[in-house]
Amino acid sequence: QGKKALDAMNPLCTLRYSATHVDKHHMLYRLDAVDAYERELVKQIEVASLEVEGGQNKAYVKLLSTQNRQGSISAKIEIDVAQGRNVRRTVMTVEDGDDLEQETGRAIYENCRIGTITCGKNNQSMEISTPGKETVLHPGEEIGGVNPDEMKRLMIRRTIKEHLDKEMRFAEMKLPVKVLSLFFIDHVEFYRGRDEEGNTIKGKYGLMFEEEYRKLAKSPDYHTLFTKIDLDVEAEEVHEGYFAIDKKGGWQEPTRKANGDLADNAKNRENAERAYNLIMKDKEKLLSFDSKLKFIFSHSALREGWDNPNVFQICALRDIGTERERRQTIGRGLRLCVNQTGQRLRGFDINTLTVIATESYEQFAENLQKEIEKDTGIRFGIVEKHQFATVTITDEDGTARPLGVEKSEQLWNFLKEKDFVDNKGKIQDRLRTAIKEKKLKLPSEFSKQAGEIEAILRKLAGKLEIKNADERVTIRTREAVLESEEFKALWDRIKHKTTYRVEFDNDKLIEDCARAILDAPPITKTRAQFRKADIAIGKGGVETAETSQSGFTAINETDIELPDLLTDLQDKTHLTRASLGKILIESRRLNDFERNPQQFIEIATEAINRTKRLALVDGIRYQRIGDDYFYAQELFKQEELTGYLKNTLETRKSVFQRVVYDSAGVERKFAQDLENNEAVKVYAKLPGWFTVPTPLGTYNPDWAVLVENDGEEKLYFVVETKGSKWWDDLRHKEGAKIKCGEKHFAVLADTSNPAKYIKAINVADMLSYG
Repeated sequence: QGKKALDAMNPLCTLRYSATHVDKHHMLYRLDAVDAYERELVKQIEVASLEVEGGQNKAYVKLLSTQNRQGSISAKIEIDVAQGRNVRRTVMTVEDGDDLEQETGRAIYENCRIGTITCGKNNQSMEISTPGKETVLHPGEEIGGVNPDEMKRLMIRRTIKEHLDKEMRFAEMKLPVKVLSLFFIDHVEFYRGRDEEGNTIKGKYGLMFEEEYRKLAKSPDYHTLFTKIDLDVEAEEVHEGYFAIDKKGGWQEPTRKANGDLADNAKNRENAERAYNLIMKDKEKLLSFDSKLKFIFSHSALREGWDNPNVFQICALRDIGTERERRQTIGRGLRLCVNQTGQRLRGFDINTLTVIATESYEQFAENLQKEIEKDTGIRFGIVEKHQFATVTITDEDGTARPLGVEKSEQLWNFLKEKDFVDNKGKIQDRLRTAIKEKKLKLPSEFSKQAGEIEAILRKLAGKLEIKNADERVTIRTREAVLESEEFKALWDRIKHKTTYRVEFDNDKLIEDCARAILDAPPITKTRAQFRKADIAIGKGGVETAETSQSGFTAINETDIELPDLLTDLQDKTHLTRASLGKILIESRRLNDFERNPQQFIEIATEAINRTKRLALVDGIRYQRIGDDYFYAQELFKQEELTGYLKNTLETRKSVFQRVVYDSAGVERKFAQDLENNEAVKVYAKLPGWFTVPTPLGTYNPDWAVLVENDGEEKLYFVVETKGSKWWDDLRHKEGAKIKCGEKHFAVLADTSNPAKYIKAINVADMLSYG
């Protein structure tokens, strides 16, 4: 209506001010989200993410979005998928008719199929068929998850705790600042409604809040806040709800489009206006200690132009819809706070907005960056041609002036010529590497401004953890070493192939597996934990830094359907059902299976497979196949070896011109010491194709080394390097493979002066075996 009225006035010019423009016109000035954050003109954001552990005991499916690409309609869902022996919650794309048991590899999704998917502009949905039921999901909705009321209660409790912690902190700092918290809820009646006689009654959220508020208020941590206060009365007076109010004085949910946005109709506008007037009338009172109201529940009315500088917590008890709605929701608490005299207080040490959410803080940061980019046009990680125009330069007479657009563009062209940025100004890994390694060299005319320019680029570059594909090189052999008599003698001692057989006692295996399950860690119920992280908004993007983790809270689940335990374990351990039945009975832990079926299956699988590895290694016997079965020396030339330059070391004694190392600590130092030690004549970092067969998969030893003592005695070694001498922990797969390698090389030691298979931390340790 306002736009129509303005158009009717036929103005010569219209100046529009907004933090979130829907329709963008000619931009005269912009103070964007990054500028505001870097100047500390808004609150710092931190996220307390509620994450569930061990909640994969039901057929969980959450609809994220639907899409139509060239007539092919699909849906993006979140679902629990079998990955190896464990279950992981992942995002996958599905289509009409997909069988979720096949897609996930889990029997718990038996007879679960995807039905019709809709992808209209304001209508996204997906049908899902489960045994005896058809369900339609909209974006953000789920089935098979943890009890939502349990999750909402935990979020309400955490919000109250964050609120009281800030009150305590401000009291210690002697800051007269009123703390407010804001809840966004999914349905009005969940907070407040009316009975048949028209009396106001509390909904489940209101009851949850008062119960949790009283519990926390009784905690010794907050006793100074509640001296001589009646908690029964206090709990009722500190919270209130503001909703769209109909003409009869009741509470009404606004009409929404299918995508979750508010419908733009007269009824919604009228209700919102009445709610808006009520909120604005009491807005100033909320900032005063004279008002006991501290916690505000809202459905959507607060999105219509309301914010309050002293909102320090925002808790989303409903799924936030569109990207613009998310930014507006967070925006309700970004303004800098004020004290009791109305004075604006600055600094992140005071101004921190805590968002309590169910998405991980990593997802929150990723989504926030996308929303800022889409809503404001900010391009993270982009160097603009005018980027350096305001850099200060000082003339010979001491006059300070800006570098200017022309010089800034000249500097931009230099960055492009050096492939530090692409044609659109997007920063390349080459620039990140130069900054990280302090090797960025600017043209000499900018030398005096180099520090300021590099600081700008560092902000724009963001995270510097990179591996540049341009640095990947092919490692060539060193012919003089490869064709030498020394290396041939070394190779002849280790090149032959073997086969193996395994013998073990089945009854002892069953007994040992049962004992391993009995000694395994306790099985926990499904539980939830808050992980807290600071969100930093910079020119390079939105980044996170985890600051704390809460303890775990158990969640009671009474509607779990127990899976077929023997079938699951048989698939994962390859033992017979009869053997598994004996193992489970003798373990005396079957009651734990009901406590958390999926966790029990994972722990029992790991315990059984570890025990199997011990039995296999103890009973393995290697045998040399014959003289015609060996790794030919020519393979060093035929098989290509590549590596990143930053993970290689130039050599003189190695069969390769560079050693590719996995560990910058142990392996790099070992190679360097081999080069420096005069007793070492030739060596090779054994390539990936040189393997020893084991029941647990192939094993690739680390090194082959020839040592000559005093020009006479020659010693041949196959060396396994690790950072610890605890080699015999065969519960780990790698340790079991090493033990198999030891038995393989023992079989090859049937000649005079054979190669010794040893395990060493460093070269000095290796030479002690001589």
